[in-house]
Amino acid sequence: MTLKTATFTVRADAQQSARWKQATETAGFRSVGGWLASAADAYLKFRARTTLPLPLGWRAGTFQAVMATGELLTVRGKLAPPFAYFEGTEDGPSYGKGKRRFTLVYLPTRRVLATLRYSKDCQEYGAALAARWVRDGSEPGVAPHPA
Repeated sequence: MTLKTATFTVRADAQQSARWKQATETAGFRSVGGWLASAADAYLKFRARTTLPLPLGWRAGTFQAVMATGELLTVRGKLAPPFAYFEGTEDGPSYGKGKRRFTLVYLPTRRVLATLRYSKDCQEYGAALAARWVRDGSEPGVAPHPA
């Protein structure tokens, strides 16, 4: 099994650097990077435990979603894995035609989780689900939510 890693560059002033180095040694880490990774994970777990939504970074793109008919469509929308949303309903994309609705999709299964009135609602619901799943240590067992 190959472990995939990411590299980040973090800037710190002299005081922060000194505090981080001291915390690294106190906590028994070999590097400040290892300590920072542990601190970031602890922060996200804290947010999840306190039911604060987890921040998700949304970007434009295309993805696949299973429609109500069972048809798999490629749609354009916003993605913040493991979630995405598009303008439309589980009947299909609307792209600005008719009543505006936005549909949240769970990307690993491509299934619709909810159809909501505003795109912001999809973002908030995705953040709340992510926090809940981190807290409970589980993935979605969520039934589709009506508009």
